[in-house]
Amino acid sequence: MKRFNIYAFAGAVLVLAACKKTFTERPSLDATTLSNYYNTAEEVRSLTSTLYGLPWSGYENRAMDAIGDVMAGNEYSSGNDDVPYLAFSFASTSVRIADAWKVFYKIGGWTSEYMKALEQKKGMGGNPAFIDPAIAECHFFRGTVYFYIGRIWGDAPIVTDPGKTALSGNFNIPKYYQKDVLRFALEELKLAEAGLPETDPQPGRLTKYSAKGMMAKLYLYLKDYENAKKLAEEVISSNKYDLVTNYAGMFSSSTFNNNKESLFSIQHQLTSNPWGSANQKNPDRGPSNLQTEEASMWQLYIPSIDMLNAYEFGDLRRKGSVMEQGWAKPEWKPKNANAAYNTFMANGYIYDTIQKDGDGGIKNPTRSNIAKYVVGPGKAFGGELVLGMNTGINTMMLRFADVLLIYAEAVMGTGASTTDAAALEAFNRVRTRAGLSNKTMITKDDILKERRVEFAFEGDYWFDLQRQGFAKAKQLIEAQNRGTAEVPSYVTFTEKYMYLPIPAGEILQDPELAKEPVSYY
Repeated sequence: MKRFNIYAFAGAVLVLAACKKTFTERPSLDATTLSNYYNTAEEVRSLTSTLYGLPWSGYENRAMDAIGDVMAGNEYSSGNDDVPYLAFSFASTSVRIADAWKVFYKIGGWTSEYMKALEQKKGMGGNPAFIDPAIAECHFFRGTVYFYIGRIWGDAPIVTDPGKTALSGNFNIPKYYQKDVLRFALEELKLAEAGLPETDPQPGRLTKYSAKGMMAKLYLYLKDYENAKKLAEEVISSNKYDLVTNYAGMFSSSTFNNNKESLFSIQHQLTSNPWGSANQKNPDRGPSNLQTEEASMWQLYIPSIDMLNAYEFGDLRRKGSVMEQGWAKPEWKPKNANAAYNTFMANGYIYDTIQKDGDGGIKNPTRSNIAKYVVGPGKAFGGELVLGMNTGINTMMLRFADVLLIYAEAVMGTGASTTDAAALEAFNRVRTRAGLSNKTMITKDDILKERRVEFAFEGDYWFDLQRQGFAKAKQLIEAQNRGTAEVPSYVTFTEKYMYLPIPAGEILQDPELAKEPVSYY
C-alpha cells in the first residue's frame, strides 16, 4: 500500500470532519466534533493558529537555507546535504528537496481540510463572522505555499481535496504547468485578501495587507508590473507598516517579534518541549565558539565570500547580518571549561579570527558567521532564553522593506532604469535605514543588489536570481566566488538547475509526476 505523505492526509485527522458525510461525526484526536466545537471565535482561531508555526519547520530549518541562499551563492556550507546546492550537483534524492516538498504539501493539505470543515460548520449554523476570516487565513497559507511550489519546482501537482484522494486510493495525480500553479496561488491569495480583516488585535495574525503584499510579490515574479505596483502601493499608503529602525535587532531578539515591519512571520515559542514550535536557526548559523551548556552552535551555514563582497562600504546591514573580525556583543558573556577562553570573553563576546581556536578564536572557511536569527549563548550568559537548538524568535517571511523594493521595481517595469520620484522614495527609504546615500536614478541591477543585501540569509535571493531568466541568472551565478577565503571556486550553471527536481520518493508513489505536465485550467 502506498504511503501518502505528499498530500498530508494527516490534516484530515486534525480537522473534525473528513471528506465524506460518513466521516463528519467521527471524533478527532481530542474527541470533539463539528457538532460541539468551533462555536466560538477562540475555538476557530485555535484551529488556524496551527498553520503559523509547526508545519513550516521542515522547510524553515535547512531547506530554506540550502535552496534560498546556498544555491543563490549567499551562503557557504560544507555539510554533506548542502554541498550539492553550492556546486549545482543536487539530485532528486536530496533530503532538502524532500523536506521542502513535504512541508508545502502538508500545509496545502491541512488548509484544504480546514476549509472544508469550516464550510461544513458554517452550513450547520456556524457563525460566519469568525469562520469566514479563518477560511481566508487558510486561503493565504495555501496560496503562499503554492507560490513557493511554483517557484521551486516549476511544474507541480495541485491538490485541493487530499482527503478524497486518500480515500479513493487513486494517487495518480499529474503535475501541472507552472503558470497554472502560480495562477492557482494567485487565486488563493485573492480570496485571502477578500476575507481577511484590515487589522487583527492579536500580533502576528494575518490581515488583508499580508495578502496584498504577498500578491504584489507574486505579480512581480510574473512580471505583471502594473498589479505589483498597485498592491504594493496599497500596502504603503495604508500606513500600517514601517521600517524598524534597528535592523540588527529584528534578527537577534524575540522582543522584536511581530514588529511593525512584519507582514507575515512564522510564529515561534519556547515551551517545555519546544521541538517544532521553536526556531532552530541559532545552532546552524551561530559560531561554534559561542556554544555553551544552554545553546548549541555548529555553524552549518556561513556567509559566502561573494556575499561579503556585495556590501557597500558603510552599510549598517552588514553588522546586523554578518559576524566578522572585531564584531562584538558585550552583553553576551559565554563561558566554558577553558580558562583562557573565559578570560578572552570576560568583557563580552568578541568575534576574533586571530586568537587561538579554543581560547576564543574562530577561523572557519570564510572567516565569518551569519548574525541573523542568532540570539546568543543563552539566558545565563547574557542572552535570551535558549533551549539547546531552540529559540523563540520568529522568522519573517514577508517584510515591509520587500514591499518598498517591489514597488520601486514595479514602477520601473520593463524599463532599464527610472528616476520616478515615488520609486526613488521607496527605494531610498531602505537605503537610508542602512546608512547609505540616496540614489537619484535606479536600474534593475541596483534593485537586485539592494534586495540581495537587504534580505541576505532570509531564503529569498534564489527566487530573485531565477526570475531574471536563465541567461541573466547564469551570468550572475558564474561570476560568484563560491569558495573559501583561501581557495576561490566558481561553477558552471546549466538551465536544468533553474528548478528543483520532484523528490524521487514521490515519483515512486505517483509515476504520473515523471510525465510531461498538463493543464489544470
